[in-house]
Amino acid sequence: MRQQHKTFQAIEVGDGGDGRWAAYARPLWQEMEALLTEEGRTPEGADRFRALFRAHMPEMAPVLEHLAVQLDRPGAEVFLTHAALRPFSPACTQIGQNGTLLRNYDLRPDQCEGVIVSSCLLRPVIGMQDMLWGLLDGMNDAGLAVSLTWGGRSAHGRGFAILVVVRYLLETCDTVDEAVARLRSLPVAVPQNLTLVDAVKAVTVFVGPDMPPTVAPDACAANHQHLPVTDEQERALRTQERLRAIRAAGADVAAMLKPPLYRPVDEQGSRTLYTAHYRPADGRVTYYWPGESWQQSFGDFAPGSRTVTLGRAG
Repeated sequence: MRQQHKTFQAIEVGDGGDGRWAAYARPLWQEMEALLTEEGRTPEGADRFRALFRAHMPEMAPVLEHLAVQLDRPGAEVFLTHAALRPFSPACTQIGQNGTLLRNYDLRPDQCEGVIVSSCLLRPVIGMQDMLWGLLDGMNDAGLAVSLTWGGRSAHGRGFAILVVVRYLLETCDTVDEAVARLRSLPVAVPQNLTLVDAVKAVTVFVGPDMPPTVAPDACAANHQHLPVTDEQERALRTQERLRAIRAAGADVAAMLKPPLYRPVDEQGSRTLYTAHYRPADGRVTYYWPGESWQQSFGDFAPGSRTVTLGRAG
């Protein structure tokens, strides 16, 4: 099996105002700016997307403006709304159980920033950052954890990339119930599955541009929702196989590091990039790779970097 190395970083950015976040974000700007839609590049489109953000995420509007000033690049504010981004579709598997959130994140290594961030934009949050301030998964100081998977359908509409939705829920909500209620007012651009966990509850919610938020039968998700999965999609993603496997295994880290949940490289170059095990009531998360782990917490966050080997299932 072909192996590949990837370096993950852990950074602290505080409230984004002391230069640490900008020092991280500016070198990525050329790559990020290319992801803006044509509508987002027009003055009229930029105004619409900024208005959409202010209407649906008003608590975060001052943060958005603050970060845009720090980034200091044309188009920064509209990019940071995450409402004008080209759609993307990572493959993942996740489960919430007994106060923990466990997930595998699958994508091409060069398409994942690989940055664990500790921030205090509105409140303390730790998570795996992507698209400069969005989150693939994370937890807050209230004991809420959230992670995402692609919903497996090609629908697309006006709304937010799921990364900023995860950030928003963690910045503004204390519990699963509060976050699920908040989801009902947020337009989402692409079908996605969110798994949410607190000390007493775990749920998965299906969201998308063509459906209201829908609570799944259990707190597990792969890359489909309530609709039938085509044979072609199953061959490519093995989404039903992975969902059956995680339901059978439960929140078991060892199972996540073995096939079929751990995915070696496929024809497109995607593979499992990391396993994250959140224990939000304790304020702790451990990231796993076969043969290696890295723990972070609110009480002991350690900036640094780790170079890990991918494609070596346990």
